[in-house]
Amino acid sequence: MKKHLFLFVALLAVCLSTEAQSSGFTKLDEWTQTWKEAQLTYFGYPVNEYSALADFYQWYVSSGMDAVNLNNAGDPMTDDPWNMSSQAFEREVIEFFTPLYGFERDNVWGIVTHSGTDGNNHGIYFGAKYLFNKTGKMPIVYVSDEAHYSNMRICDLQNLDVKLIKSDEMGRMIPEELDKALDHTRPVLMVYAMGSTFRGAIDDMDALNAVLDKYPELTVFRHVDAALFGGYLPFTEYKEMVSSRKMRFDAIAISGHKFFGIDSPCGLFLCTRETYDNQNNFNVTYLNGNMRMINCSRDAVQPLKFWWLIQTVGYDQWSEQANRMLENTAYLKQQLEAIGWPCWANEYSNTVFFKRPSKAIVRKYNLAQGYDERFGGELAHIVVMQHVTKEKIDVFIRALQQE
Repeated sequence: MKKHLFLFVALLAVCLSTEAQSSGFTKLDEWTQTWKEAQLTYFGYPVNEYSALADFYQWYVSSGMDAVNLNNAGDPMTDDPWNMSSQAFEREVIEFFTPLYGFERDNVWGIVTHSGTDGNNHGIYFGAKYLFNKTGKMPIVYVSDEAHYSNMRICDLQNLDVKLIKSDEMGRMIPEELDKALDHTRPVLMVYAMGSTFRGAIDDMDALNAVLDKYPELTVFRHVDAALFGGYLPFTEYKEMVSSRKMRFDAIAISGHKFFGIDSPCGLFLCTRETYDNQNNFNVTYLNGNMRMINCSRDAVQPLKFWWLIQTVGYDQWSEQANRMLENTAYLKQQLEAIGWPCWANEYSNTVFFKRPSKAIVRKYNLAQGYDERFGGELAHIVVMQHVTKEKIDVFIRALQQE
């Protein structure tokens, strides 16, 4: 009884107050205030600062689920998920996103991951096992030198041979360089970057697939690292760029803490059922059968957050947000050009990179930094997420003008 009374009072306090409640710990409250202030000008990194999970947390506490220890150990795509988990909701999340990424409902497998890196880890691991089980040979991984560093780290972790393929000045893998690098004696594990780390580049999958099609004797597995762009592109006119059916990829990883605004790292990993069926078997009797994913224990709360956002935000609002992001990206580039500030952006991208401003502006706006002699040396970028509005862009431009 006392516990329920405490939960009710805590929930009532949250609902009635619009001001932050003191934790009782000065250090923690000061840290919180620093973040709340910095959040207003957090421009350089790809997270959606408009989280829509306040109602979720109110339900979570009021329902008593904060006192329940859930664990999504096991395969959510089975017909008999573990009852002390959120796997039934996790499966609904995968089923919602299945058509958005061009997979067939009867030929898909997926999980909610710990992060985009966790998704890439699964994509590369599954790809390597798929190719070995198909050919008896370990593959070579081909990835652009502008792709996220996690892909290279994962290859090192898994002891896989990797070839870094040169990218052009805008950060896209060069098809001719891939052609020259191909080893025709071993299978090919392609990692396509859909949103390179600094320039926001998208590898041209059609052009790179055309190179691979020249050599039908090669056995190929294609994984797409779509951490950021894979979140918003399905909700735009460019949705075929993240379609497995159109682009012929076998697996894809997407972040949940970027476009979708989940408040801590998580993501999605989807692959074809054929990929999953060609993994090594690990039958675990105390769980729910075959354990082919890398992790045993998996977060059970993140799938609930994903499921909640599908119900409360959903396709239409995500479409509106995605298209507004691209409009604001174009607006930012136009405003930079209007004041004569050197800037560049890739097509379909929500990232604008430009001549690096002063340290004070870099610090205030939390700008990620880069360097490239081809663009004049010192650079910075802004990733235009939902909270980077035209009004905030105007304030940023005025700060550059004053400089």
